Amino acid sequence: MQWKGISARGVAWNMQNAARESQLERVTKRRVALPVISRISMPEHALPATPRVISLNVGATRVVRWNGELVSTAIWKSPVSTRLALRGVNFAGDDQADRTVHGGPDKAVYAYAKEDIAYWRDAGQPNAAPGYFGENLTTEGLDLSAAVIGERWSVGSTILEVAQPRLPCHKLGIRVGDAGFLKRFLDAARTGAYLRVVQEGDVGAGDAITVSARPAHGVTIGTMVKALRDPASAEELRNVPYLPEFWRDDAR
Repeated sequence: MQWKGISARGVAWNMQNAARESQLERVTKRRVALPVISRISMPEHALPATPRVISLNVGATRVVRWNGELVSTAIWKSPVSTRLALRGVNFAGDDQADRTVHGGPDKAVYAYAKEDIAYWRDAGQPNAAPGYFGENLTTEGLDLSAAVIGERWSVGSTILEVAQPRLPCHKLGIRVGDAGFLKRFLDAARTGAYLRVVQEGDVGAGDAITVSARPAHGVTIGTMVKALRDPASAEELRNVPYLPEFWRDDAR
């Protein structure tokens, strides 16, 4: 599969160019009003297991050497055994090194699935484990690619809202020790999900994840990833309110 650009806008995708990667990571930092969404009931057979958080992971900024240069990054996340407060756009003890392209309202919490971690272990990443991909929440029992943009999760005492997929910057390549991994990550379409904070609270490993509301537009994390190379999928994004800035541009 060739990743030649972002929809019809013709923005070149260059895995070796950190500036281009930063462009793909850039989203709006403005707070916006959140839409009212009808509540839903989930059928008991819809998921392979009771969805839950199996690991809560945080990390501080560190400096690492990569290709002869010093790079500041907070992608290294480690599991914690205690409950942590989620306030504003961060868990207590968590950080982002470059807040112009990471964090903020539309990327406050990053979730990645245990099932996707297992996929990468089988695909040549033997060190893949909770926190390995820089996620705050390692989930179990949720197909994150099928998560609808705007659906809301009750986790611990928080309410979180699915905002967008992850478009990896060069720091994921640093984390796994392979700059070429970025293309493999996108080709696999196992991007995880960034979440907004609708209600602050606290979260801990073992907390159930209840999908409490889901919009009717049907645009999923997987749809958004597909929109990177499929104009028809990009048009579907127009049905989603409160898209981050990059995705609004892609939908035009």
